[in-house]
Amino acid sequence: MRELILGGARSGKSALAETRARESGLDVTYVATAEAHDDEMVDRIRQHRDRRPDHWRTVEAPVTLAATLDREAGDDRLLLVDCLTLWLGNLIDDADALARERADLLARLPRLPGTIVLVSNEVGLGIVPDNALARRFRDEAGWLNQTAAGLCERVTLVAAGLPLTLKAPAGARVER
Repeated sequence: MRELILGGARSGKSALAETRARESGLDVTYVATAEAHDDEMVDRIRQHRDRRPDHWRTVEAPVTLAATLDREAGDDRLLLVDCLTLWLGNLIDDADALARERADLLARLPRLPGTIVLVSNEVGLGIVPDNALARRFRDEAGWLNQTAAGLCERVTLVAAGLPLTLKAPAGARVER
């Protein structure tokens, strides 16, 4: 089972992903993609760490996400990836690496065993960015989210802490 949880900044998407992981009854591996380049990111990482149960394993994968998921996935395990857009930001300055890593992730994702919960920012709902790099990032994030959504059995959008099911397997619980 694969789920993509989308939302804006501070929408509650990570909290929902963490709830899914806690309620799954599976061993959880938290796959962190953030890199702490400034004090604000150090604080955000600390806040995420503090919310996680001590028994969850944490693996850092700022660039080689597909290889990490391949190595960590298992039938009896839930991998929580937080988040795809931070991972994308780590690669945005190297078009070749981005293309290679994205293709690798999207090729491996459907074949991974166990449960995979991907968190990603929905960045395409705001104004058009005023610079080329920001527009490229917005476009890359949109294409990545679209493709990942197509590969996931469940897709949930979170706004103001409220989950809305966009896609679910037949007979599954739907949040509205």
